[in-house]
Amino acid sequence: MARYLGPKVKLSRRVGVPIADIPKHTARRQLNAPGMHGYRGRRPKDYGIRLTEKQKVRYHYNIMEKQFRRYVDEANRRKGNTGELLLQLLESRLDNTIRRSGFVRTIWAARQMVTHGHVLVNGRKADKPSITIKPGDVITLRDGIHKVVRENMESLAGHIVPNWLELNPGELSARIIATPVPDQIPFDVNTNLIVEFYR
Repeated sequence: MARYLGPKVKLSRRVGVPIADIPKHTARRQLNAPGMHGYRGRRPKDYGIRLTEKQKVRYHYNIMEKQFRRYVDEANRRKGNTGELLLQLLESRLDNTIRRSGFVRTIWAARQMVTHGHVLVNGRKADKPSITIKPGDVITLRDGIHKVVRENMESLAGHIVPNWLELNPGELSARIIATPVPDQIPFDVNTNLIVEFYR
């Protein structure tokens, strides 16, 4: 499947918020619009506001438009608030779960860890970042990656693990104990605008 390989900070600048919790993205000067002078004298229209909100979520979870559209359709099919269900589906992805556990700093590193075959779900090798994790699943890592992960975790000393995850730092494993709730997602987004965008 295709994926974005260009400069990542440019994405943060385009949507005006840091899409990754690393200094390169969170630096104040980086949140100007892309280009030498940024966008000057433009006021976004209703369509542009909704598009930006949608792109914000897409970039945060590192997924392409076609796949994101499938998540929106799936959230529409289910009963309940479409926006909340969409965030639950995205938050339950394997690559995102690894990022939330604090094993890696970014979603791109989490995706690489999964595709290189370092991750086991319930004892079985999982090499697709889009696998949906359910309550009761246990994520473990292969021995060969333990040293790198421990170094990552030391550099992320203040990382807060969400309540729907139970982390065991000694064994480098994480157990999913509940379904993610939108309130627990450390990313500010207006899901109603995303739903409106696709209507």
